Amino acid sequence: MDKTKKDTGKIGELLVSHHLKKLGHSILGMNYRKKWGEIDVISQKSGVIHFVEVKTVSCETLDEGQYSYSPEENVHPEKLKRLHRTIQSYLLEKRNSEDSPWQLDVAGVFLDIDGKKARVRITENIVV
Repeated sequence: MDKTKKDTGKIGELLVSHHLKKLGHSILGMNYRKKWGEIDVISQKSGVIHFVEVKTVSCETLDEGQYSYSPEENVHPEKLKRLHRTIQSYLLEKRNSEDSPWQLDVAGVFLDIDGKKARVRITENIVV
């Protein structure tokens, strides 16, 4: 992955973590990695753990009608399988035997770098 895409992704992850905080989430962690996958943002709200996959695209405008691409489309079945395995690892490692309710969310971030603006769209409780 080239440096520009990596930087764009990191900006998106930070924007999502700030957005979640504004919505009342506590951030539990970011970039939890295992050799089979990574979880971008892990948060908690009202006793539910949210595992958030962040997909960021840079665009020239943030007008709703201008989106010809949804970054969430990159969360395909194989990605969901890897995310589920990584979530299970996290729960076993960090939460021990607690049966905390959890869900997988996908955050699409539209980033207008020149205009220094961003739009975050969260799709909650994706079925794994």
